[in-house]
Amino acid sequence: MTRRRPTPSADDLLTSLGRLTAQALERAESQKARVELAVALQRELLPAVLPQVPRLRCAARYAPARHGLDIGGDWYDGFRLPDGAVGFSIGDVQGHDVEAAAFMGQIRIGLRAVAAAVEDPGEVLSRANELLLSMDCGLFATCSFLRFDPATSELADARAGHVPGVWATADGDWGVAEHPGGVPLGVLPGEAYPVTTRRMSDTEVLALFTDGVVEGPSFSIEAGIEQVARLVRDAVPADPGELASQVIKVADLTGHTDDAAVLVLSHQAAQGTR
Repeated sequence: MTRRRPTPSADDLLTSLGRLTAQALERAESQKARVELAVALQRELLPAVLPQVPRLRCAARYAPARHGLDIGGDWYDGFRLPDGAVGFSIGDVQGHDVEAAAFMGQIRIGLRAVAAAVEDPGEVLSRANELLLSMDCGLFATCSFLRFDPATSELADARAGHVPGVWATADGDWGVAEHPGGVPLGVLPGEAYPVTTRRMSDTEVLALFTDGVVEGPSFSIEAGIEQVARLVRDAVPADPGELASQVIKVADLTGHTDDAAVLVLSHQAAQGTR
């Protein structure tokens, strides 16, 4: 005689379905809670306002990724320095979770602390790099750090593995700021970061951004940078807030699998100098 396996009853099936549904809801709620925590951290850790100094206006935007927990690693910052200059940073921490958001906050604070004591942007990044390595957290970050002197309109900047920015002037000149840089922060000890120094033109716009703005499954990084370049060229002279809002939308073309940050600096000639 062949023994047949008992057929699950409707009650058994409903019980199993209920258990699986409860587990799925629990995982979904856990994921939702982590996303909300990461969003809250990002909101609290990014600056509420950016410094405005004579002849230079600035604005920034941040956008989370559209899917999953891809949030928390990107940042922008701007702050006044003891000698009257202004420091700016923008960067991207490895990873997209609550830990990345918390680490991003530590980097921002570290950069501010070092920049208050050191003028050279390359030295700022070098010391920040050693600080991150000493923390032994296993994460790294790309970053651009800039120092603007409102008295001379001199802009000095250094890059640590970060995507280059785009600049344009009122006379139609423009370019991608692909000057030499160093490796990301938190990778190699004793790393040096070259500094590029120049005087901003009387009417100039500089757009800085993270790779989440210009790179994704639907867009190559070259295509993304070109798209940003067109926006920047067409915006001079620019309202920095409007331009930042336009640039952050480029992330929608990439597939938006990463969070994204934009920082725009708009330099204007002093009245009576034109």
